[in-house]
Amino acid sequence: MPPPRKPRKPFGKPDDRRPAREDGKRPSRAKSEDQKASDAWGVAMARPVRKAPDNKAKGNTPNGERARGRTAAGGAKPPLEGRRPQGSAAAMGERPPRMVRKPRAHAPQKPVTNPHPARAGAVSGEGPQRIAKLLARAGVASRREVERMIAEGRVALAGALIDTPATLLSSLAGVTVDGNLVAEPEEARLFLFHKPPGYLTTERDPAGRPTIYDRLPADLPRVMPVGRLDMNTEGLLLLTTDGGLKRQMELPSTGVERSYRARAFGEVSQTQLEELMMGVEVEGIRYGRIDANLERRTGRNQWIEMTLTEGKNREVRRVLEHLGLKVNRLIRTRYGIFELGDLPPGAVVEVRQHELELFRKSLKQRGD
Repeated sequence: MPPPRKPRKPFGKPDDRRPAREDGKRPSRAKSEDQKASDAWGVAMARPVRKAPDNKAKGNTPNGERARGRTAAGGAKPPLEGRRPQGSAAAMGERPPRMVRKPRAHAPQKPVTNPHPARAGAVSGEGPQRIAKLLARAGVASRREVERMIAEGRVALAGALIDTPATLLSSLAGVTVDGNLVAEPEEARLFLFHKPPGYLTTERDPAGRPTIYDRLPADLPRVMPVGRLDMNTEGLLLLTTDGGLKRQMELPSTGVERSYRARAFGEVSQTQLEELMMGVEVEGIRYGRIDANLERRTGRNQWIEMTLTEGKNREVRRVLEHLGLKVNRLIRTRYGIFELGDLPPGAVVEVRQHELELFRKSLKQRGD
C-alpha cells in the first residue's frame, strides 16, 4: 500500500492568513477607494508598451507561448491609458519625417552594340565572319598561320593589304594570298596519313628539321593536320582541307577517342594501369580518364594499349613516365572511327564523303 499522504500546509505564513469572520465567511477582497486611485495613477504614468514582434510568423515562438501585447483570443492589444496620442508630427511639436527623393526617371537605353568585331553576327549565325576563319575553311592555312601571314602583309583585299585578322567579310571574293586569288571553300575532305617517326607535325621548322609536308604527295590539296604527333611518334594522323572540321575534331568537349600502342621499358602491373581510369595528376597537370591495358611483354619491355580523349601535349609519355616507365616507341592506331590498319608508313588515303558525313554528324551530337 502507498504511504499515507501528508496533510497540506496552509498557504503562506500562519500570521498572513486572513482571520475568519464571525459568520464563518472569508473577508471581502474588494479594494478600497485609495487603492483604486493609486493603481489608476500608476497605469497612467507607465511608459507606453511597444508592440512585440510576431515571432510566431517566423517560427520562433515556442509551443504555448503567446506574443506580448495580444489577448488570449489572439486579437489586437487593447489601448492603455497614458499611450502617446496619435497625430501629425507638426501637432506634436516634433520634426517631420525626412522627405524621400523620388527616383529619377532613367533615359531610354541605347541598343547595345557589340564592340568586338569577331562576335558580329553571332546571334543569327549568318553574316560576315573573320577573314582568318574564312581562309582556314578554304584550306589556305590554319587560323594561327593565317594571322601570321596577315602580319607579314601577304593577304590583300582588292589590292589593299589587310592589317588585322579580325576583318569581317561575307565571302572571299577579291581576297589574294601572295598575289594569288583565293577560291571559295570547297567541300570538306579528310585524309588518313601514316606518319613515320622523325618528322615534325608543322608546316615549317626554323631549325630546318623535316616536316610531314616533306613526305606528303605533291598532288595532295592544301591540308591541315588534326592535332599533333611528336617528332618521334608514328602512326595515324588525320589531314583535312576544312579548318572548321579540324577545330571541331580537336575540341575536348567532343570526346573523340585516340588509341595508342606504347612500348615502354620497366615494370608495371595491370592494377597500376587500371588506376588510370580515375585520372592522374603529373607535375601539377591533371589528366583525365585513361583506359590502359597491358598487352604483352618482350623481355624488360612492356607493350601497353592506351585510349584517351583529351590528347594533351605528350600525355601518354608523361603518364607512363609517372609510373616509372620509359617510352621507346609510340604508335597512334586510332582516331575516332578511323583506324591505321595496314596503311604503310608515308601513305595517304582519302576518306569517302559518306563516312565523313556520318562522322561529322556524330561530332555535332557529342558537342550538343
